[in-house]
Amino acid sequence: MLRLLAKQAPACGMRKGVLPILLLATLGMGGCASTGSQMAEEAHPEDPWEGFNRRVFAFNDVVDRYALKPVATGYRHVTPEPVQIGIGNFFSNLGELRTAINSLLQGKPANAGLATSRFLINSTVGVGGLLDYATLMEITADDEDFGQTLAVWGWDDSRYLVLPFMGPSTLRDASGLPFDIAAHPIYYLEDDVARVGLAALDIVDIRAGYLDQEELIRGDRYRFIRDAFLQRRQFEINDGELGDDPFAMDDFEFDDTDFGDDDFAD
Repeated sequence: MLRLLAKQAPACGMRKGVLPILLLATLGMGGCASTGSQMAEEAHPEDPWEGFNRRVFAFNDVVDRYALKPVATGYRHVTPEPVQIGIGNFFSNLGELRTAINSLLQGKPANAGLATSRFLINSTVGVGGLLDYATLMEITADDEDFGQTLAVWGWDDSRYLVLPFMGPSTLRDASGLPFDIAAHPIYYLEDDVARVGLAALDIVDIRAGYLDQEELIRGDRYRFIRDAFLQRRQFEINDGELGDDPFAMDDFEFDDTDFGDDDFAD
């Protein structure tokens, strides 16, 4: 669900580059924690650390409310939309390298080839990635990260974990985070000012993309984001496969013996 919301953002879509998964947190910031009894009654099997996670969630809320969101709002107002789209394309293009590497690690050479093609096309014809010509050419690849790679390697289920500043994650995804950062080109910039500046721009651009989506959240914001995040991650790990439809039974037969002729009359 969150991924679908993110793709509607005008500036960027969903990116996982430097500080990956960061701004998913902002969609869930600002909610009030439930009481202990409510948490006990509605305990989520994948969230055994809910008490800790809610405290980190509240901390992230303060950071976003007084720092990140105001900056993102100002960025949205002063930056022309075409420029925002170009910035989003630029950082998404850098993320193709991470996708290519993890695709190979997962035994998906076709997806690795598509990601590599996207990077080469957008980096050249697309003027350094500012223009997404690869998508116009219908060359698309599934995003892959090291958390997904660990899942493919056998780490199927993982506990939900909210990271300070970085938001929703899992123990598995957090373990893969250093590898994803190391797979991002910005990590290798020798100029500290340029590296920090680009990382900050990436964060602000992603946050600006969520400004319109926050109003869609209803109920307990913490749980809304947790459940949506876990569903999205499972969707990505399964490469978009939702599983078998419990209502799609090949051997299902309709027995009309319990109905009279009058039941089907107009």
